[in-house]
Amino acid sequence: MALILLTDDDGYQSPGLVALYEAMTNLGDVAVFAPDHNWSAAGHTKTMHKPLRAWDGKLPNGAKATITTGAPSDCVAMALLGLLPERPDLVVSGINLGANLGSDLTYSGTVAGAMEAVIGGVTAFSISIETTDSEADFSLAATVAGRLGDLILRMGMPPNTFLNVNVPNLPRQEVRGIQITRLGRRIYRDVLVRRIDPKGRPYYWIGGDVPTGIPEDGTDIGALANGYISVTPIRMDMTDYRFIESLRDWPLSEVLES
Repeated sequence: MALILLTDDDGYQSPGLVALYEAMTNLGDVAVFAPDHNWSAAGHTKTMHKPLRAWDGKLPNGAKATITTGAPSDCVAMALLGLLPERPDLVVSGINLGANLGSDLTYSGTVAGAMEAVIGGVTAFSISIETTDSEADFSLAATVAGRLGDLILRMGMPPNTFLNVNVPNLPRQEVRGIQITRLGRRIYRDVLVRRIDPKGRPYYWIGGDVPTGIPEDGTDIGALANGYISVTPIRMDMTDYRFIESLRDWPLSEVLES
């Protein structure tokens, strides 16, 4: 039996995590290490400046879970570093409320859970649904997660690589299929909101409209815009190999000239 580790960034009470748990139990033994609160947009956090705590708890469906004060990446790290007695065969992070597309990957706590697994040498994927409505129907995303998890366990994955999956918030009959995609170009409309506290001191929120994106063919953004599930392979090596040769032509020796 495979051992599958689950985490998320919406917290242990998220309906997406419950749906994921119920889908993955068909594949083997399931362990859950989840945050005690929402860590959306936490990115790839590594908590080193304060203690981390973990305790036995339950998901809303009654399933056993280890609940922690850490981010999703902390949850995975704690499990791999010894809180989980056995090494998992697969780590799955999600099902996230809200799509993780394009450069969202640099912000996403959900994606960071999969990244931390790959850094630790464990196969992983992250999965999100294109809605922030906690009352949404997770059944299709859960089915996708379970079947993709089975495929990964059977087919294997290259080292230092994980899959980022996004599922449109559509009825099953309206989903047109699955596309293998590349990252698209996300467009953010962030604004800095300045307010004054009761003592007259300024404080700030980063707000703005929901991000959009350019729906190019072949991208994760384009796939969702056209009713497809996107599956994007992500490699941890972020080197821009195409730029290396151009960079060799730069007079970099000038940097060390006295």
